[in-house]
Amino acid sequence: MNVYDSDKIALGLDPLGYRLTDSPDKADMIIVNTCAIREKAVQKVFSYLGRVAGLKQTRPDLIIGVGGCVAQQEGERILKRAPYVDLVFGTHAIGRLPSLLSRIEKRRQQVVDVEMGSRIQEPDGAVVPRGETEVSRFVTIMHGCDNFCTYCVVPYVRGRESSRQPEHILAEIQDLVDNGVREVTLLGQNVNSYGKKEGLPDFTSLLEKINDINGLKRVRFTTSHPQDLSENLIGAFGRLDKLCHHIHLPVQSGADPILKRMNRNYTSTQYLDKIEQLRRVCPDMAITSDIIVGFPGETKRDFAATVALIKTVGYDGLFTFKYSDRPNAPATQFSDKVAEHDKDQRLQTVLELQEAITLAKNRALVGQTQEVLVESYRLKPASGSGGIGSGQWTGRTSTNKIVHMPAGEAAPGQAGDIDPGLLIPILIKKAFAHSLWGLPDGSGARTVSGPKGESSHAA
Repeated sequence: MNVYDSDKIALGLDPLGYRLTDSPDKADMIIVNTCAIREKAVQKVFSYLGRVAGLKQTRPDLIIGVGGCVAQQEGERILKRAPYVDLVFGTHAIGRLPSLLSRIEKRRQQVVDVEMGSRIQEPDGAVVPRGETEVSRFVTIMHGCDNFCTYCVVPYVRGRESSRQPEHILAEIQDLVDNGVREVTLLGQNVNSYGKKEGLPDFTSLLEKINDINGLKRVRFTTSHPQDLSENLIGAFGRLDKLCHHIHLPVQSGADPILKRMNRNYTSTQYLDKIEQLRRVCPDMAITSDIIVGFPGETKRDFAATVALIKTVGYDGLFTFKYSDRPNAPATQFSDKVAEHDKDQRLQTVLELQEAITLAKNRALVGQTQEVLVESYRLKPASGSGGIGSGQWTGRTSTNKIVHMPAGEAAPGQAGDIDPGLLIPILIKKAFAHSLWGLPDGSGARTVSGPKGESSHAA
């Protein structure tokens, strides 16, 4: 459930001789990397552990581990619910995995390590792509959070905010670029506050250094807290050519009383001012956000304010959640909970509203040319028996829109095959709720070639 941490786990296990396998049936060790941000995510963890319990019965030497936020939150309680688990390690213990596994392999004892230090221990270096080129990768620039939003468990399971040294971040990105990566997404619970506690260069300065890395074509980042979105960072979208025109700026609610109860430290007016500044600097800026419906105390009027804000901003996409109590989070103690059926109705209202807004925004791109970073290719099977399948390339625009394009013979004037990692202009021909479809700019019937001679003509 956390791609970057999973990559770091794999990196730390590599010197021990462990290699990734696609099949749990063939694994000597299964590690479940977990998320605790929503109750449903926690339920999925124990559901999956129940499914692998049978493997442990038939193969007692199989090592089953649980890492991540649920491990940090539950600790030894996991062993009580799933006594066949061998290893529970928290969010700060990835770098200690080799020694933890040594204890299990030698003594066959259960091990729990959820100690949280001031710094997260993790293997040094980048997890470079293996085999087929990966165009885009995640890079964590900071850990933890100091904001203590009243609904959130992150400070309790990830610890207090700490930033990585800029030279380590730059070296990791350089390693990725040297191995074919062309886009990085910088990760942090609040990237806007990068370096402040440690006296390091601020986030905008880090972006400027990353922008200068030769061979890197695009930079993204998430998540950005509205209270710390500075004018300097907003201006970077107009100055840095590799910085994508997309920002994820979680608002959570459009009602000021609810924002105050959430401890978000901004008002809806202040948030909208940030949106206006972003679009002034970068008119085609795509903006996505998070919305929590049914927060304790949310009235019909509060929810109406959220709906109004969504319409005012006109988001490109939303991640919408029903509020759920999380262990240790202060809002768990709030008494004025919203009824479950009201939360369901409000969630559906937001989902339907945003679906319409996203589709309208996508349709507005039809007829425009968008620069697309090619990411992957797949051969779709033919619908009839004995037919030849059609190939399809997939990429993303700077504004994070998914674009599909048919693969076939190279168009006149195009040299060679299209490869992952190339930036190509695509004329958008069709728009859907969650993606776009287009052709290389210049002709309504041009196609781009598939890898290794595969081809498919576009109509």
